Amino acid sequence: MNAPRTPRPTGAGPAAPRPPDPAAAGERPDRPGRLGGLTRYVGHARRRRWPYATAVVALLAQMAVAMVTAAVEQTPTIDEPVYVATAEVYLAERSFRHNPEHPPLGKLVIAAGLVFADARPPDPAFSGGQTALGRHVLYESGNDPGHLMLLARLPVIALTLLFGLVVLAFARDLTGPVGGLVALALYAFSPDVVANGSLATLDVPAAGFLLTSVWLVWRARRRPLLYLPLAGAALGAAAATKMSVLPMIPVLTLLGVLSVRRARRTPGAGGRARTGLLVYGAVCAAGMVLVAVAVVWAAYLVVDPRLRWTAPGNVPDIRGTRGLVAARLPFPEPYRDGMRIQFGFEYDIWQGFLFGRLYEGSLWYYLPAALLVKTPLGALALWTAGAVTLLAVRRLRPAAPYVLAPAAVLLAVSTQGARDLGVRYAVFVPMSLAVAAAGATLLRRRPAHWATAALVCFVAVSSLRTYPYYLPYSNEAFGGPSKTRLRLHDSNVDWGQDLGRLADHLRRHRPGERVWLVHKGAGVPSYYGIDAADPLKAPLGEVHGLLVVSGSAAAKADGRLAALLDTSTPVDDVGHSITLYRRR
Repeated sequence: MNAPRTPRPTGAGPAAPRPPDPAAAGERPDRPGRLGGLTRYVGHARRRRWPYATAVVALLAQMAVAMVTAAVEQTPTIDEPVYVATAEVYLAERSFRHNPEHPPLGKLVIAAGLVFADARPPDPAFSGGQTALGRHVLYESGNDPGHLMLLARLPVIALTLLFGLVVLAFARDLTGPVGGLVALALYAFSPDVVANGSLATLDVPAAGFLLTSVWLVWRARRRPLLYLPLAGAALGAAAATKMSVLPMIPVLTLLGVLSVRRARRTPGAGGRARTGLLVYGAVCAAGMVLVAVAVVWAAYLVVDPRLRWTAPGNVPDIRGTRGLVAARLPFPEPYRDGMRIQFGFEYDIWQGFLFGRLYEGSLWYYLPAALLVKTPLGALALWTAGAVTLLAVRRLRPAAPYVLAPAAVLLAVSTQGARDLGVRYAVFVPMSLAVAAAGATLLRRRPAHWATAALVCFVAVSSLRTYPYYLPYSNEAFGGPSKTRLRLHDSNVDWGQDLGRLADHLRRHRPGERVWLVHKGAGVPSYYGIDAADPLKAPLGEVHGLLVVSGSAAAKADGRLAALLDTSTPVDDVGHSITLYRRR
């Protein structure tokens, strides 16, 4: 039989634990055990944080080196002079008269670097188009184009690095510290992000602000009144940078309602309470959208507090659903006229080039195919594994709409555009799927951990091998950067970035040779010391010597240029974007 238990006094709780023995715990007897244990815990936590912080800094530092190197070595791409010149007009004239098809915030970011340039502003009487204005500011006003472009690119580089911290924080919220590092590594080694993040353009700033908004909406699942207004500010910054993010407003509104419902729901609540919660969530999400609208207005008021605007002659009359959208949006009139110009571009017929085929119009599968070519193979594998994990693992499933839906919607909308000109239109995809890839770190089997580490290393090696030629990157399955021009064109490979490198190559390796040049870009060859003639304006029989053709021009070659290329022999290339031919 068991011995009878001694009855415990009524109301007494469980027996109090014995106090710890300081000597047994390895603590000094004259110090309280709790304080000593806390001291050891804090010291251990600090020792663990240092390696993690070092890894984060190392990843961002290599990314910064890559982007700054590209910014220093590359000559102006096709779009950059327009944005730089418009930013100078903002600073000098407070006018929206140039480049109204893009909102001002991205160009204000560029202007943050130009304030240190002491540049000569454009002539107020200049009456040419925005392309001519860009050439005027860079090459005809006595400015140093290299210095001006570097200062314009540095703020975008800084923003790109800050968005890397957003990727880290988002992935860490979902999967923990290791997942955050994996996501940051994929972001920091992404050739597309590095290439476009080193340019004074609008694609990476818009995508980064949008990703920041998605992350803040996710965080609103715990504190909606704090994070939804911040998400609205980030969404407004994205919309004030590029109009292509506008389709994301309803998506983020729905996600905002979902976050409020998650934060405020009460188990076992009745139907009336659930309805009230949905109404409350809709009101909070509407407040987020109002903050976004206010940020767009603020961006315009920063440029011109009086919002002076005269619609230029190239604003088309847009009818139908698009015209109704442009008329009803609660944005300033310059924004809505800019939307009409963008819609007008969609009615134009553009040429595309994919896998060696030149075509007119657009292909719905162009962007997915281009992403397949220009994404490191390891990243493609980790994106897939991470997306599957988000959908399959129960604890991650609530994050799937936040991480996967925005990327899918934005990619689907982008595939319907009329311009097949580059993966920069979908640069949001490698950013958001880097976050999704962090899900692969939650697979419990050890081989999965080793595979994830190996794929991250593969991405790093593939990215570092293309240094410093990030714009023409393609992965190993498609032959690497030297073969990209055979499959893609325009900003995927040749955006005018290598004119300066061409000048250096000609001076070092082919001095005194007769040069014939067909170049697509915004740079002025003579400024860099390139003395070249136009082979398209001379009889075919006179074109002998060195024929230099940029990749985008070669991709679209027909008629006279095609005949020249057919009777020439490739002998060299510059930056994987310009090919040198010998014609005898």
